[in-house]
Amino acid sequence: MNPKIVLSAKGADLAEPKTPIVEIKNISKSYHRENLAVPVLHDITFDIAEGEFLALMGPSGSGKTTLLNLLAGIDKADSGTIRVGGVDITALSETELAHWRANNVGFIFQFYNLIPVLKAVENVELPLHLTALSGRERREHAEMALRMVSLEHRMDHYPKEMSGGEQQRVAIARAIVTDPTILVADEPTGDLDRVSAEEILTMMERLNGEMDKTIVMVTHDPRAARRAKVVRLLDKGYMNDAPAQNPL
Repeated sequence: MNPKIVLSAKGADLAEPKTPIVEIKNISKSYHRENLAVPVLHDITFDIAEGEFLALMGPSGSGKTTLLNLLAGIDKADSGTIRVGGVDITALSETELAHWRANNVGFIFQFYNLIPVLKAVENVELPLHLTALSGRERREHAEMALRMVSLEHRMDHYPKEMSGGEQQRVAIARAIVTDPTILVADEPTGDLDRVSAEEILTMMERLNGEMDKTIVMVTHDPRAARRAKVVRLLDKGYMNDAPAQNPL
């Protein structure tokens, strides 16, 4: 199945309640060191509404990134279920999960994860190589995504020729080029100066507000979390009750 490649803006009606796009039920996860099981997440249950901008916060080692990896299909839980867009990803095989990730998840990392020998537009094209698009169509979609992050003038530049903020914008363009169901961001401003971080957060707000993109962001920075609509707190693998709106 090919990804949804039409990058169209969607109007959000804040008065209309939205159905969950992610349903997480009774998720537990441990990692094993020799014969020792190290619990990371304990019986986590919550929903993420379609079009939500969620920040996951908590101290180091609280399980934030593990939870993000589980709902993105990078890792598998020991027990419980995760449904994304109606698909129970915990029931998928590794091969099925790889196809599902390619079609449904856009990744934004702290350190950009760009290929240094590829130009910006070539980095953005990478996820489209898993589709049936022609080379010309891939380039057109990559160029469109770069225009959406205001980097059309840097399409032919290599990562080393760009600032950290520009590299992260390329990474965001790569994340949205397939029009994924959800965007997951792991400390997306952690390697940026304050000005660049604010620019990236403003861009993520635009993606959420103008395109109605569902975003799940792990962060330890209260300034970043303030941009989210909802904040959920993890502590030692347990999720604390969270209010409906961002309290920060």
